[in-house]
Order: sequence, then C-alpha cells, then structure tokens
Amino acid sequence: MVETLAVVFGVAVLAGGAVVIKYWYWPPDPDDEPREDVAEYISMMVGVLYALVLGLALVTVWDSRSAAEGYVQSEAGAAHQVWLLAEGLPPQQAERLRTGVDTYVHHVVATEWPAMTRGNPLGKRGWELLNQVRAAAEVPADANPAQQVTALEATAQLSKLDDARRGREAAVESGLSPVLWFGLFVGGTLTVAFMFLFGVQRSLTHVVMVMGLSALIAFVVLLIYQLNTPFSGLFAVDATPFTRYFTSR
Repeated sequence: MVETLAVVFGVAVLAGGAVVIKYWYWPPDPDDEPREDVAEYISMMVGVLYALVLGLALVTVWDSRSAAEGYVQSEAGAAHQVWLLAEGLPPQQAERLRTGVDTYVHHVVATEWPAMTRGNPLGKRGWELLNQVRAAAEVPADANPAQQVTALEATAQLSKLDDARRGREAAVESGLSPVLWFGLFVGGTLTVAFMFLFGVQRSLTHVVMVMGLSALIAFVVLLIYQLNTPFSGLFAVDATPFTRYFTSR
C-alpha cells in the first residue's frame, strides 16, 4: 500500500513539475485565447477511469458476497444430508452422528455467526466439532454392505461441508483491497472537483449536475461498503440455510 501511494504521488509530482517547467520556459502568449479542450479531455478521462474503478470494486464485492452465500448454502445442505444419512447406519452410531451434527450446527448459528457479523475469526472449536462428526461417520467394523455405502456417502458429504466451511471462514476475513479504497475516494474527489473547475457555465445546471454526480458516487461507494462485509450490513448473508434445515436451532 505504501509503495503504491509513493508511486502515485511520484507520478503526480513529475506531471506537475513538467507543467511548471513548460510554463517557465515557454510561457503562453497573453494574446492567445484560452482553450478548454485539454481541460475537457482530462476531465473526461478522469471520469472514465473512475467509472472503471467503481465497476471493478462493485464486481469484486458482489462476487465475494455471492461466493459467501454459496458457501453457507453448501455447508448447510451437506450437514443436512449427513443428518439424513445417519438413518442408514447402526442405531448407536446414527445417534452419535446426529447429535454431533446438531451440536455443530448449534455452534455455527449461536457462536460463530455473531462473531462473523463483527468480522472476528471463528476459532478452532468449530473444527473440533466437525472432527467429532467425521469420527462418528466412520465405517463400523461390523457394517453390512448397505451401511458401508451409507458411511462412505456421509464421509463424502462431510468433505463437501469441510470445503464450504473453509470458504465461509475465508469470506469473513476477505475484503476490498486498500488500493481500491484509495482509488474510490481519490477518484471520486477528483471527479467532483473537476465538475466544479470545468463545469458548464449556467449556474443552476452546474449545481444540479454536481449534486447528482456527487449523490450517485456516494450511493455506489456506500453500496460497495455494505457489500464488502458479506456477513454484516444491509445485504448480510444470514444463517437461514442452517435454521431452515435444523428448525430447533
């Protein structure tokens, strides 16, 4: 981040120095009429580049939120499948497996979800409970062929649950790059500032355009901020997939 800011600042200083040198050694003729085409071109380019930054940031956070929602649905579905597959195992093993799944889901909903909304790490307890579920799903020594197939299917679903949990855990810690946040705020400031410097001449039209552009930029940046945290905010991914399958939780 520091290196990026240093490069950006250095480029800006070099460009400003080039302009100063140009006016120092080749001053403009006072009789020449002022030209606005360069200012309009620069203003247009700033707007286009800022639109690209906005689009990149919005797509990034939207993809992250969609992925987080997919992880949650996949994890809940796999847990539900394991709970159902317990029916085909010996009674004692089935009871252990269902109890383990219920305990894991309760921990996810009651303990991990509040931590996720605050952006805190999940800790190791969930993985310990998942390991207990995996141990309960192992193929028993005296299992018949049907029970062996059921245990293997439960193990496959637990692998799917494991992958989804890892994705959910990564989604809690992910976020928009600081470089993109820098580009959002600096680009927005420059875009609105150029509207003031090189805007249209009629005051009412100028004010309306600046207000509209500022409101639109603020809305998109706030939308990106809300989507940047998948498990909190207005568009938060909730625990509904878990509570739908395990209504008592």
